[in-house]
Order: sequence, then C-alpha cells, then structure tokens
Amino acid sequence: MTDPQPSDAAPRQPGAAQLGVLGSPISHSKSPAIHAAAYGVLGLPWQYGRTELDAAGLEPFLAGLGPEWRGLSLTMPLKEEAARLAATVDPVAAASGVVNTLVRVVPGESGAAWAGFNTDVAGLARAIQNAGLDARATVVLGAGATAVSAVLAARSLGAERIAIAARRPEAAQDLATRLGGGIDALALGDAPGFAPSLVISTLPGQASGAVAIADELLSVPLFDVAYDPWPSPLALRWDAAGTESHAGLDMLVEQALVQIRIFVNGDPDAPVADEDTVLAAMRAASVER
Repeated sequence: MTDPQPSDAAPRQPGAAQLGVLGSPISHSKSPAIHAAAYGVLGLPWQYGRTELDAAGLEPFLAGLGPEWRGLSLTMPLKEEAARLAATVDPVAAASGVVNTLVRVVPGESGAAWAGFNTDVAGLARAIQNAGLDARATVVLGAGATAVSAVLAARSLGAERIAIAARRPEAAQDLATRLGGGIDALALGDAPGFAPSLVISTLPGQASGAVAIADELLSVPLFDVAYDPWPSPLALRWDAAGTESHAGLDMLVEQALVQIRIFVNGDPDAPVADEDTVLAAMRAASVER
C-alpha cells in the first residue's frame, strides 16, 4: 500500500491539517504550490503534498489516513473511483459521476467518511469566461472523466450545441447518452454538424499531437486542459493554423480555489476571506518554476 504521507510534504506541525493531491502521474502537479500560496495568505498552518497513486490503491490509502487529514484533491485516474468511495456527493459530482475533491465528513476523527465534490466544472467554466471564449457551440475532444466536466461546464455557460469526439466513437456515444442526450457523438477527425465556437480538449497533453483533427476545428479557439508542457502538442497545431489556444493552468487555479472554499468553509459557494488576494497569490504560484 502507498504510504499515506505525501512524498514531498514537510514534517507536520502540531495541530496542522494535512491535505494533498493524488494521482498518476503526479510529479508535474502544480497543486502543492498553488494550495500553499492560498493557505499562506489565509494564515493557515496547513500542509499540502502529493502522492503517486493508481485507482486500485485509493481505497486502502483512504483507510490508512489519520485524523489529521482534512481533504484531498484527485486527478487522473482516480476521479471515478473517488465517486464510488465517497459517502456523499454534491449535486455536480452526482450529475457527472466524477469526484476530484474529498473532504473528511467529521474533521479530526479517524476512520470518518469522505464527502465528494466536483470542482472541475466550476473551474473550467470560470477559466473559459476569464479567457473571453464563447461556449455556445462546443466540441469536446476526449470521452474520459474530464470530458464529462467539460460538457457540464459548456452547458453551464449556455451551450446550445455540443459534440463529443473520441478515438472510439462508441465511447463518445456512451458519454452522450449518459449525459442526457442532445449531444452529438463523433470520431476524432470527424467534423461536427454545426459551426463550432469553441474546442475543449481533454486529451492527455503528450498524446494529443498525433490525433486526427478535422480541419474545420483548427480555425476555432482551443481551450486545452493540459498545461505541462505548454504549448501542448495540440496547441502547437492551433498555433500553426494561426488560431488562439489557451492552457488549462487557469482551470487548475480556479478549480483549486473552489476546493479551498470546501476545505476551509465546507461549501463550494462560500468565498474565503480576502479571496481576491488569495486568488492572486495562487495565480502567481502557478507560473513560478
């Protein structure tokens, strides 16, 4: 079983809450720096590390955590397994079947249950708005857990037409059906049956350079959830076409802010103290090397 102590966490201060990000791969994650910046502004002696973990290891990992553990961020490939293990889920997590945030239901108690949240939807929607992008006719590349959040984010921004394009068209169709219909399912490389206003890529960054892309999409602004390395191989193709592309780094920061609201206040809609300053510190930390 993976050691519950994140590999890059400093020795815990007495009384300090422990948090961390889990996933695989995880070494590139900027979440520890982003969260540390926020807790520094808030004056909280909380510590946030990272742990390499696969889906099979999540349940025993949670069982081994002591009462000092307050919350966790989950990245791939853990989001659907976290939804399965959560004792309760918020409405967004229930609608998506995806959990990227776990918070201990009764802080300070060993063995307590975990509540699950999905902050990816709000984080992606806010990042798209921050970039001034138009989501009314959206094509989502990929059909994994993040693609679910991308569809829900587009809907929250008023999308009238949505298509999902995946390597396996049947996976795109399964996801379209799961999310309630009214969504076109395509193979990667197929053009949508409408004029798109936005492309959201949820494809793994390093693998995105070799996938088939319809020529029609290369003239449409791209929001790529990948951010390391940047530009991603997919973004380079947009750059070559002379079309704007946006990295997922702002999504990472915005969804982390919602996570911090949950960890601090227990409510994704309840702002933390001096939130503008907190967000500015998180953004600065996200671009530091």
